[in-house]
Formats: sequence, C-alpha cells, structure tokens
Amino acid sequence: MKRSGNAFLVIFFALFVAGCSARLLPEQHNRLQSVFKEAAVQYRTLASATPDGRFPKAITPGGRLETSGSGWWCSGFYPGTLLYLYEQTKDKWLEAEALRRLKTLEKEQYNTSTHDLGFMMYCSFGNAYRLDPKPEYRAILLNSARSLATRFNAQVGCIKSWDSRNPSDFLVIIDNMMNLELLFWATRVSGDSSFHKIAITHANTTMKHHFRSDNSSYHVVNYDINTGKPRRKHTAQGAADHSAWSRGQAWGLYGFTVMYRETGDKKYLDQAAAIAGFMLNHKNLPADKVPYWDFNAPGIPNALRDASAGAITASALLELADYLPDARNSYRQTAAQILKTLSGPEYRATAGSNAGFLLKHSVGSLPGKSEVDVPLSYADYYFIEACKRQKKR
Repeated sequence: MKRSGNAFLVIFFALFVAGCSARLLPEQHNRLQSVFKEAAVQYRTLASATPDGRFPKAITPGGRLETSGSGWWCSGFYPGTLLYLYEQTKDKWLEAEALRRLKTLEKEQYNTSTHDLGFMMYCSFGNAYRLDPKPEYRAILLNSARSLATRFNAQVGCIKSWDSRNPSDFLVIIDNMMNLELLFWATRVSGDSSFHKIAITHANTTMKHHFRSDNSSYHVVNYDINTGKPRRKHTAQGAADHSAWSRGQAWGLYGFTVMYRETGDKKYLDQAAAIAGFMLNHKNLPADKVPYWDFNAPGIPNALRDASAGAITASALLELADYLPDARNSYRQTAAQILKTLSGPEYRATAGSNAGFLLKHSVGSLPGKSEVDVPLSYADYYFIEACKRQKKR
C-alpha cells in the first residue's frame, strides 16, 4: 500500500508533539513501524536497479542510478540499511539481500588504503554480527580493525584519512571520528587493548586540533608526519577553510557521543554537548532543523540543504539525549523536528521514485561538483537509524 509524503509528515508530527514524553504511545509506535515497512518496499526498488557486485551510491544529474564497487567508502551503508529494516520488519527478503551484498563486501576486511573501514564494515558486518553473532562475522570485523589500525601514526597521534603525494603530509578529516567505533568493538571482543588506545589517542588529537573556539570544526587538518604538528587547517567539502561544513559538524557530534558511550570519560560528553550547542544555536540553522550544506554557505537562505547532515544529527542527538538529562527534552525535540522535516514531501521520496532511495536533497561535495542535491546512501542509513532510535526511546 502506498502512502503520500504528507502521510509521513503526519506520522512524525505526532512523534514531534510527543517529543518530551518518556515513551512513545502505542499508536505512535505503530505509525513509526509503518515507516520501516514502507521503506522496505522502497528498498526493493533500489535492489532491483542495483547490479550484482555493486552498491547503490547516488543518482546522476540525469536521474540515473550511480553505483560503486565494494572499495568505495559508502559500500557498507546499503547492506546496513537493509539489516536495520529487516530488524524492524522481520522481512526475510531484506536479510537475504543484505547477506548477498555482504559477500561482495567481505574482501574489504584487508583494505589498508582507506580510513573508512568503520563506515564500510561496521555499518554492515557490525549490524550483521549484532543480529546474528557468527564467528565468521567476528573474524571479518577483527581483520577490518587490524587493517584500520595500520593507518595510525604514533608521532601524529591519528589515523591517516587521505594519502598524499607529499610524503610528509598526514591528512586527517573530521569524518574519521566515525571509524573509531569499530576499534572499540575490536578491543571489547578480542581483549586487545591496542585498538582502544588508538581510538582514544585519535580522538584526543582531534579534539585538540580540529576545533575552533566556537566549537565548530575544520574539515581537514594536515599534520607534519615528522613532527606531529599541524601545518594547515582547511576544507575540502565545505564552503571555505574557516566555514562550518554541516556534515562535518554532524560527524563530530556523532563521533564524540560514541566516545563518551565507549569510555565514560566526561570530556568527550562535554565535547559532544559543545558541538550540539554550536549547531542548534547557530543563527543559520533553519526552523525545520535540516541544515544548509554549510552553516556559512553563500546564498543563505537560498543555499542547498543537506538531508544527510540532518539525518546524522538526528541520530546523534537521540543518543546524546540519554547522557544529558538537562538537555534531554531539547535534543529529542530537535531530532523529532528533523525527522518530521525529512519525512515530509520535500525530502521523502514517493514509492517507486528516486531510484529507490528514501531521501532526496543531500550534498556530497558542492566545491567538487560531486553528488550535489541528490539522494545518498548514507542519508538513508542514518535516517533509518534515527527512526530506530526514536522508536526505542
């Protein structure tokens, strides 16, 4: 059965109104469950358009589905979303489709050329292991953590994000905070504390050098590999070196929330709260809470929005709310407002459209003229994750 975008708006309006309550009412729970079921139907459209051995990535300007191989940093989001939807609907087809795609992704456990193994492997195999803790999933995830750890440099105190032609460059992006969860998992299941130590060191270095006095973050810090000192702070995907690229702020918010969950160290909770304060109190945050692609984007209020930044922020706030009682209602209300907006007709695709993606209007890299105002696989992943967290509340 098809529903219009306005129906989703009604669903999340009810959730928004109930944002301060301790638990969802049964009818609100049921309405949210219908979101998962309808998303599952939409993902059948996406699956039918995605060739074997490939992963959905975005849509081209001409409206054609763009796919990637398993080595692309987004490859884990599609099977991860399928597993989230399977968990909520118990639709065995979703599980089967996810497991089929995991077979193609499996070889990336040995990929040492990328820092994105958390995205690629923990969002996919991590969810598979959580739902069905098979020894083979455990082995794949541990190998993935070992591969990620090879990119750590003790002199710098970080995991290298991007390689450079200059051998003395050591490039670290704020996105890399999202890959640390895999390392914490690896220590927890293996007892090897080296993964935990790498994650802590990376987070501490990032906290020291990536953030400005207003608690916004730079996108990229280039360290000197010989001295470990920052030599340049700049952007690759933001509007300017001094601007606050919205998805980067969301990555930091999510990443430091995870750091507090995994360590219990209050400095990470304080950092996450400071990032949230910057974002939620910013003069350029729209009333509907889905951010412009950059908080300092040229052309505001006519600048493009980024649904992916909104979805990541909503998911992070719903977890952070559990750790900060004084801000709990505010964070939950903001997350519900984001989900309300994303579920409306402006952002939520109608059944059978959008090549099967759930959300419209994300921005990959506007300066790079790549994936501009299109659906993106990670926007869908964090949207469904946020819905899942909202349901569990």
